[in-house]
Amino acid sequence: MNRKIQVAKYILFDFFGSALAWSIFHYFRKRVIEPQLFGEYFGFDLDPRFIIGLAIIPAFWVFLFYFNGFYRDVYRKSRLKELGSSIWITFSGVLIIFFLLLLDDYIATYKNYYQLFLSLLAFQFVLTYFPRLLITSSTNRKIHTRKLGYPTLIVGDGEKALELFNELESQTKSQGNQIIGYVSTGSRSKESLAGIVKPLGDLKLLRSIVLENNVEEVLIALETSDHRHISKVMNGLIGMNIHVKAIPSLYDYLTGRVKMSSIFGAPLMQLSFELMPTWQEKIKQIMDISVSIIAITSLFPLFLILATIIKLTSKGPIFHTQERIGKYGKPFILYKLRSMYLNAEAGGPALSSKNDSRVTPLGRFMRKTRLDEIPNFINVLKGDMSLVGTRHERQFFI
Repeated sequence: MNRKIQVAKYILFDFFGSALAWSIFHYFRKRVIEPQLFGEYFGFDLDPRFIIGLAIIPAFWVFLFYFNGFYRDVYRKSRLKELGSSIWITFSGVLIIFFLLLLDDYIATYKNYYQLFLSLLAFQFVLTYFPRLLITSSTNRKIHTRKLGYPTLIVGDGEKALELFNELESQTKSQGNQIIGYVSTGSRSKESLAGIVKPLGDLKLLRSIVLENNVEEVLIALETSDHRHISKVMNGLIGMNIHVKAIPSLYDYLTGRVKMSSIFGAPLMQLSFELMPTWQEKIKQIMDISVSIIAITSLFPLFLILATIIKLTSKGPIFHTQERIGKYGKPFILYKLRSMYLNAEAGGPALSSKNDSRVTPLGRFMRKTRLDEIPNFINVLKGDMSLVGTRHERQFFI
């Protein structure tokens, strides 16, 4: 499955659908709204306002759909959820356009405002949602008939894993799982996947197995006696761009903790590593970038003063660079203003103390006021860090 091509389809149809919607809406204004004010139809003219809108409006809609996660996970779209999201996002976007571009229109009566709003809402929704629905329906049909599928790994090799495999294989409508193998937990169950599905290794190799086989979904089917392995499995999968599902227990059923995502599918619950929905992640990212740009610009004169003093009062570079461990264990280079003497850690890494002799006089002031962390905004712009998040430590101390 080529995700880039699939995403490109959605973006192109959304872009040109939005452009067509804006063009029809412009004709509607000229043909229906303006004659009510001027008494006659002056024809469809390509005025500058229309041309500018034709360039900006489609891009605005594509950004809005992207911002709300419409182009993520394009092979696992739910048509019902997308319908609700499309209605809400289209309404919100039209509301923004109305107050920014249409509220100052010359009108004959206030009824025209309702006509403008509802017509743009209808054109935009019909010309973007229905093409997207056709793409999604076509994709789902290919998945259900097993023409498309996701490389899937089963974690577990006992009776539950065997039952899950048999259920997936016997489905009339496939969920898209193409089982490529299983990871053994050492279960001693009499009924197992051995000899039916290809063994790919044990839990110690889980992460490398997922990477080497381009696995997109992991199904956890552990026996009751193997539940001690669950933390090992989850820690091995964290940070990987894959879907993780597990067989829910009877307790999960009785307490209503299982949310079914498929009517015809096996009873699996989706496990998520995400802490917030897509739109919140995007807002947080925009805030990180905006605040960092403002901070770097406004603090640049102070940075020059501190950099000059650092250079004049102690030997060594202005910046202190150090490898830190970021999200999901990814290392990155952290930038700070140097607050220690040169070769301060020649004897090995050590945590700083209140009266640390390795810290320069200026360094004590900068650390107390956090001014040595001004270059951290560079890391935020690069995406290594966030303005609000966990403290990144060195591998030595981890």
